[in-house]
Amino acid sequence: MASIFSRIIAGEIPCYKVAEDEHNFAFLDINPVAKGHTLVIPKHEVDYIFDLPKDEYDSLMSFAKKVAEGMKKVMPCKKIGVAVLGLEVPHAHVHLIPINKESDMNFFKGKLSLPAEEMTEIAQKIADAIK
Repeated sequence: MASIFSRIIAGEIPCYKVAEDEHNFAFLDINPVAKGHTLVIPKHEVDYIFDLPKDEYDSLMSFAKKVAEGMKKVMPCKKIGVAVLGLEVPHAHVHLIPINKESDMNFFKGKLSLPAEEMTEIAQKIADAIK
């Protein structure tokens, strides 16, 4: 059965898309730890990021860099934090999180609940900054 992320890529589940290329996809996390929290995934469904073939891993990380650079332009933060956890969804993914201090990447604190309009606005601002 396809992962929830594969279903998002296929358009079966809606998302707040930020960017896409031939091999990768980026969208806002619906349970963000910070405004602008973005997930970057390969279109090829592989459970563990380090099981990706080298060329796909390199492509994913290069794409994540491009997305992070766009995020940095429009999200008020010092840096874009990067995390790879991958235990909740069996599809390799990279978390990109706007941060001002290390504790901003605490996945155990309460998640934000943002209105759809704000999520749409954030996704569009990031997408525009990437172009």
